[in-house]
Amino acid sequence: MPAAEVELNETLVTQLLREQHPDLAHLPIHTLANGWDNGVFRLGKDFVVRLPRREISVQLIRNEQQFIPQIADLTSLKVPVPLRRGVPSELFAWPWSITEWFDGEAAILSAPREHGGLVEELADFVSSIHLPAPTNAPRNPVRGVPLRLRDRAFRDRLAPARFERHAEILNAWQASLALPEWEREPYWFHGDLHAANILIKAGKLSAIIDFGDLGCGDPAIDLAAAWMLFEDQDRRRFHSLVEARIGPNPALWGRARGWALHLATVMLTQSDDSPEFLALGQHTLSAVLDDRPL
Repeated sequence: MPAAEVELNETLVTQLLREQHPDLAHLPIHTLANGWDNGVFRLGKDFVVRLPRREISVQLIRNEQQFIPQIADLTSLKVPVPLRRGVPSELFAWPWSITEWFDGEAAILSAPREHGGLVEELADFVSSIHLPAPTNAPRNPVRGVPLRLRDRAFRDRLAPARFERHAEILNAWQASLALPEWEREPYWFHGDLHAANILIKAGKLSAIIDFGDLGCGDPAIDLAAAWMLFEDQDRRRFHSLVEARIGPNPALWGRARGWALHLATVMLTQSDDSPEFLALGQHTLSAVLDDRPL
């Protein structure tokens, strides 16, 4: 995980609340997570405070603040619409957000065989948001782009000593690269639709969080969730439900398979400090390489 460029802690959050949202400053605060891009704190029973921990993440917070409300209008699922905004100050130089707290456990904490109850709602979600984006929608430089733009980074990670199925991985990647690229107008996508950003309650999807990679382009990036979240039977059901909404598009699903492969290698080479992400990477890689064509 990249090192934080600022120190985020509960004391700082309390000070920021007193400065900008004093009516919430009395609520208890505790740390939930320090992720790649943001620190996340629970505020009382109903709120979450989200602050960037690296300068590169500042624009991601701005994107969430501006565009998540538009995504929320497209879906019936719960998404973290900013309820209040924090502005840069002497205490903290970057913007930050307060969002709603959603009950549920991240899907990354349960096995893919337990995710069958997520299929229908996740299919509805991607089908609902994969629509043409407005001209001012953000462009993510590493998500939703043509796979060929990720080819160098992919191959740089792919050391034969680290990947026993090196030849199979390269062949699968080449097959995805050979497919036609996205030729329609840019579509909205979540951009990071993996098991850590999907919350489950009572076996059902309760919310989708972390829209930091929100952008527009090729929506195949989101469909990679088919391999990251599901086992074979549920993956095929997800595929069928999405196709029933958007129509058949073999190239789209082939690129999604390539994105799943790409993300699997990222997790397997950059998650030595996270057993959950290592396990997710291993599952995704096996799902891609052992899968029958959708």
